[in-house]
Amino acid sequence: MKEILSEQVTQKAQKIKLLVLDVDGVLTDGTLVYSQDGEQVKHFNVKDGVGIKLLQTFDVAVAIISAKDSLPLKRRIQDLSIKHAYTGCKDKLQALQELTANLGLQFDQVAYCGDDVIDLKVMQKVGLSLAPADAYLMVQEYAHVVTRAAGGKGVAREVADLILASRMDLKQAFLPVMVPVVYLASLSSI
Repeated sequence: MKEILSEQVTQKAQKIKLLVLDVDGVLTDGTLVYSQDGEQVKHFNVKDGVGIKLLQTFDVAVAIISAKDSLPLKRRIQDLSIKHAYTGCKDKLQALQELTANLGLQFDQVAYCGDDVIDLKVMQKVGLSLAPADAYLMVQEYAHVVTRAAGGKGVAREVADLILASRMDLKQAFLPVMVPVVYLASLSSI
């Protein structure tokens, strides 16, 4: 991973203390499925969960800012121990401003991954902006990095690997996963 990072992206990624993720189109493929009872069903990728947990292990906070709100999303946030979540959010930039103020962070310490025009205001403010491979074309144009993965297919894991690879050999990052049983137990909720 490190070999393919440009010098500029590497420098931006090294500063990141907070990764903010959109949900539909990033953590999911954007498909909305409703059961016969009208309950919403969302499909999340386990690889993304591992990436989120790895970032948290290396003191990179993770947050969710999503225009949608649903029980499946709340459950995923809980399962991954994501402490900062703005769901049903109509103004993502305002939410980001509130979050960075609360955490005492500057915008250049924030990475944001989004897939549609509602994400553009935020993407233009942060230090590192990312978009999935299948993001709306205009969004891709504003992104510092377009992932190889499409929405719901491991985007957050790819972003986590990118951030970690800017700081260390990825084998170093994965060592805690490969060795301690205690750490593996913490991954069980992924």
